[in-house]
Amino acid sequence: HPQAQQAKFLSDVENELEELAVTIAQAKKMVELIKVTLVLPRRERESVEKCFSEASEVLATFQKEVAGFIEDGERSMLGEAEADLRWKEERRAKLAQCKQNLENVPSTDTIYFLQEFQALKVAMEENLSPSPSFQNELNFTKCTQAVGAVKDVLSAACKNQWDHLQGKGIDGLRFQEMEEGLAGRARGISSCFPLHPHVSFLPHTVAFIIDLDSDTADKFIQLFGTKGAKRVLCPIPYPESPTRFINCEQVLGVNLMNRGNYYWEVELIDGWVSIGVIAEDFDPRESYNRGRLGRNEKSCCLQWNGQNYVAWFGGFESVIQQPFFHTIGVFLEYSEKALTFYGVKDSKMTCLQQLKVSHFAKGQFDPFQNKINHQFASLFLCKLKPAFFLESVDAHLQIGPLKKDCVSVLKRR
Repeated sequence: HPQAQQAKFLSDVENELEELAVTIAQAKKMVELIKVTLVLPRRERESVEKCFSEASEVLATFQKEVAGFIEDGERSMLGEAEADLRWKEERRAKLAQCKQNLENVPSTDTIYFLQEFQALKVAMEENLSPSPSFQNELNFTKCTQAVGAVKDVLSAACKNQWDHLQGKGIDGLRFQEMEEGLAGRARGISSCFPLHPHVSFLPHTVAFIIDLDSDTADKFIQLFGTKGAKRVLCPIPYPESPTRFINCEQVLGVNLMNRGNYYWEVELIDGWVSIGVIAEDFDPRESYNRGRLGRNEKSCCLQWNGQNYVAWFGGFESVIQQPFFHTIGVFLEYSEKALTFYGVKDSKMTCLQQLKVSHFAKGQFDPFQNKINHQFASLFLCKLKPAFFLESVDAHLQIGPLKKDCVSVLKRR
């Protein structure tokens, strides 16, 4: 029996050795195969490294251009201001000398007195030097806006592509919505730098990212980047612009809306603020009474007046009995010809007012709704822009980040 057991054990060992030999041969083949196929990942790695290197060069070039742009603006402003200062100092010295000469003339020397008097008169009548215009001031202050937009586009694109590599879907907004949001930010760069030809603006989506247009801001509105606006007491020397409001403390978004649905949110930080939309072709030189949001047929708004919310259109108003909300959501529907204002708190939405044509039951009459029924639909024949009116001194608003929960609610509706 011991001999039989020993023979069986040896036989089992031999079988195990044979099986291991076979699996080792297979493993060697697999290793060789992997070594061969590793050429593809290496090539892919090299290609990726090349793309990153080229992207870094593009960013480095962009950084150099923007830095140079700022330095040129600084030199231009400083040079213009210093030249103006030198001219004023020289003029003052010349006038002082002429005055001194005139005072030193003996009272009996009439001819000499007339000569010095004429010299002083000529010096006084010299053409005044124009005040510094600082034409590039607003341009180079847009650099933060431009670089911030590039950063946001890159961040969103990197996250999107990383999710794509991992096989994940995009959570929250659809890809089309993300594209539209990125394009909306990229539009803010156009005032300083041209858009890439492949960046398109897609207005068929709910999510809407707004950038304030500095070329429309009234001189008593101070902008903070492209998202914040505050009314101030001292006028800001903005350059001339045909789209700038001159009688109303208003500012528009750079974004155009002409079809589809749009949703954005605004944070009311302080003061009396109106939020709404306005036709692209509205004349910013209109008088104060006609130029304010909602006081004409080319715009409408929701106003916070310190006590109540009030909806305005065509000079007619509708007081809203609702508590104060720091966040206001605006939902524009071209297909429905409707504009709805929401109070937003903790991702919950309370409808404050919907502006939409509606037919009253017999015997009812509301001047505000009657105005809506007769003329509101014609507003949607125009391209519209987001619009903001800062009515009180120190009134302050901020374009808020979109809340995905609210966007999802609107999609389901």
